[in-house]
Amino acid sequence: MTVNELMTACGFEAVCLPDSEREVSGAYVGDLLSWVMGRAQEDNAWITIMSNINVIAVASLSDVACVILAEGVTFDEELTKTAQQKEINVLKSSLPAYETAAKLIGKV
Repeated sequence: MTVNELMTACGFEAVCLPDSEREVSGAYVGDLLSWVMGRAQEDNAWITIMSNINVIAVASLSDVACVILAEGVTFDEELTKTAQQKEINVLKSSLPAYETAAKLIGKV
């Protein structure tokens, strides 16, 4: 499933989608950035409530397919521009992290 298909199927909103056709395989939920960096897998959808520049760095280093910001968290304009430049797909969900993750079951 692509990031765009995942967004549509789960009802998430786009924050930025520089590579919306990237394939998603699996998911990871976590907010401790060093932990995520060591455990998230390439092409995962990463669910977090963090919204700082380090999220973009960790997403890039981990090579995740997308970041999903849960609980209504979003990026400010500057972070969104940086994510776009670094080609990091970012989606958002108004749901808690657990319910956001539950939406991915059977899809990735």
